[in-house]
Amino acid sequence: MLSDYVQSADWKNEKHIPVILCPDCVQASEPFEIEVAVGKEIPHPNTPTHFIAWIALHFVPADSHVSIELGRFEMSAHGASASGDGGPAITQSKIKCSVALQKPGKLFATAYCNIHGLWTSEKSVSVR
Repeated sequence: MLSDYVQSADWKNEKHIPVILCPDCVQASEPFEIEVAVGKEIPHPNTPTHFIAWIALHFVPADSHVSIELGRFEMSAHGASASGDGGPAITQSKIKCSVALQKPGKLFATAYCNIHGLWTSEKSVSVR
């Protein structure tokens, strides 16, 4: 199973963990901001040879076993240029989106490093 190859760890000690930043409790139907950052404590290098390619954000309502994809964010600029490394743009591995939830559940963030594979984290969100 693919899940056997998805890694997780303490984000304070591992640069590949997608950290989910948002309120623990939100108002039903009211938009709130979610940020997902890879390398929050220990910066992840984003170079042509070692980079975060994408971040995906999912929500699973508490009464369901079905994942709802909230967004998938591609990171395309890794410092490459026609002359090699050191290009004029480097994507930072951080995304923000606005979401409105009707029910409580769990947010799941997954990030893909081209060298170290898939990494994930989760965060529960309650709704009032």
